[in-house]
Amino acid sequence: MPKKIVLASGSEIRAQLLAQAGVEHEVIPARIDEEMITAALRAEGAKPRDIADTLAEMKARKISEKNPGALVLGCDQVLEHRGEMLHKPRDRDDAITQLLQLRGGRHSLLAAAVLYQDGEPLWRHIGQVRLRMREATDAYIADYVDRNWESIRHAVGCYKLEEEGVRLFSQIEGDYFHVLGMPFLELLNYLTLRGDLET
Repeated sequence: MPKKIVLASGSEIRAQLLAQAGVEHEVIPARIDEEMITAALRAEGAKPRDIADTLAEMKARKISEKNPGALVLGCDQVLEHRGEMLHKPRDRDDAITQLLQLRGGRHSLLAAAVLYQDGEPLWRHIGQVRLRMREATDAYIADYVDRNWESIRHAVGCYKLEEEGVRLFSQIEGDYFHVLGMPFLELLNYLTLRGDLET
């Protein structure tokens, strides 16, 4: 019998993906201190992949404990560039600095998802996309940030591929849904095999 699905994330794009695919769900964002947790994990030498997985799991576990029986989906996305993690920009200047840092090179987006039920993990997956950013001019990057600031201010990497941000790139290798912050096909396949989605 299908279970109630709860998205433990305030991400509009993740909720939109579920809704557009006909997956009924409820949104209950998990409140965790991501910066503190990330700093602690990095101090212990954790890799970006493990940080994404841990943050997704902590979100799922927190909401699962308060919603017995529900399938709770926790997600997180991190950007890895030359072994380092980049975060959501603090302000416009920080966004410009990050884009200049990424310009002309490769970086990876890691999209982690963890499903919990009754406080226990059921399933997890981490998707990876490799992206190459073109050699955009300083002027274009500054103008891009000004034009798109309200949209990209909460975006890891300071861009959205579904918007003007796609013009920053020359090559993308991987699943588009991973770019959007969720290993979506893998999740749908799991829920279908479990019988939580109609076939």
